[in-house]
Amino acid sequence: MTTTETLQPGKHSKSTVRHTRAIARDRSKRPASAPPAEAVAARLTDIVHPATLNQVGYFHELGLRERLLNLPIMVGLVLGMIWRQVGSVSELTRLIQTELVLWVPPMTRITQQALAKRLQTLPAALFLRVLETVLPGLHERWHARQRPIPPEVAWAQAHYRRFLIADGSTLDALLRDLKLLADGTAVALAGRMLALLEGASRLPIHVWFESNPAAHDQRFWGPIESALRPGDLLLVDLGFTKFEMFAEITRMGVIFITRAKTNLAYTVEAKPISTTNVRDWRVTVGTGPRQQTLRLVQVRYRGKWYRYLTNELDAQTLPTAYVVALYWQRWRIEDAYALVKRLLGLAYVWCGTDNAIQLQLWATWLLYAVLLDLVDAIADRLTQPVAAVSVEMTYRSLYFATQAIHRGETTDPIGYLADHAQLFGILKRPRKSRPPVVILEIVSNLVHEADPKL
Repeated sequence: MTTTETLQPGKHSKSTVRHTRAIARDRSKRPASAPPAEAVAARLTDIVHPATLNQVGYFHELGLRERLLNLPIMVGLVLGMIWRQVGSVSELTRLIQTELVLWVPPMTRITQQALAKRLQTLPAALFLRVLETVLPGLHERWHARQRPIPPEVAWAQAHYRRFLIADGSTLDALLRDLKLLADGTAVALAGRMLALLEGASRLPIHVWFESNPAAHDQRFWGPIESALRPGDLLLVDLGFTKFEMFAEITRMGVIFITRAKTNLAYTVEAKPISTTNVRDWRVTVGTGPRQQTLRLVQVRYRGKWYRYLTNELDAQTLPTAYVVALYWQRWRIEDAYALVKRLLGLAYVWCGTDNAIQLQLWATWLLYAVLLDLVDAIADRLTQPVAAVSVEMTYRSLYFATQAIHRGETTDPIGYLADHAQLFGILKRPRKSRPPVVILEIVSNLVHEADPKL
């Protein structure tokens, strides 16, 4: 089944190392793209550059000496490298010697060796602090706009302090040599990351890095717990199933929704709803100190059962239909990973040291947040939900906005892209052969059939 035909995201085939290597080869052979429009570069500068300057004091606290490749210059170069999809450090060196890269002027004295060394030695924590400084402002901009949002997301915003989604993803292979394209060559993975996103805006709250690519998602429970606050609603996949942590965040006043494992052992305490297509039961799971009471929500759709767990025991507070519809929104974090890894190039890791990997990681998420802010501004201008606007086509259509600005046709890239959204494919075309599935409506109908009073 495709993802639009089921009540939970469908399984995709695992990405292959050969696919990642093909991306690397393509980027290394592709000519450098044109600089972004002045208005786009100004937007990046206005959002990121002040946050970078705020970290200069911390830069000196670390005992680092002022160098030609200082923090503001390195942030500008790395962001410019990702934004323009520059295929290598050597290509970036040629660019910086001949032209402006965001707010960094041409620097003829920079060598490839010096730039590569700086990527390995400049503390990645500085880039992380820049990201953490920028994100609150982007969240405020999102909440100030008035574009439509899905009804289940609007409901979650009205009933919970924050609507959060957490999931992990493995960074792809470290590619140091195109000879790795040969079949059967062993490669090292670059590590693992975990993002905690705000479900409504899809902007990151926190992003964490783990150098061990085999690390289980549950290793991130500690950082996740530290980021949670009473009144939050958290969505996690079944890979995070750990009853001790479920009990802990329940004591914190955090509500979670997750999928239930097929081999889940439980004892039924009550069956408030139990019909042909909908079951909303109160069950006991775990043993000994781990024992706790949860809600097991089961919905049958097109002959298949989908099962979810939540610690919100009151169906009036968290209705059955919203348990399912909200969990469906967990797929938004998979969309985010696809964008940072495929569109913005995190599938191609430049250097093999942990420090350089983290520099690229934080910079890529920073660009993701700025790009998403741009997409949200276009959605706001069009009075369309963000899901109706293609992030990829917005990114690719910035070329046309750049040319229009150079021709003197516009000075507003957001307005220009919004006005030409149909032409550039920015506004997604509805699929007549496969209309979108409205999860909340489907499950609400099933629940209403079970009990017309609900």
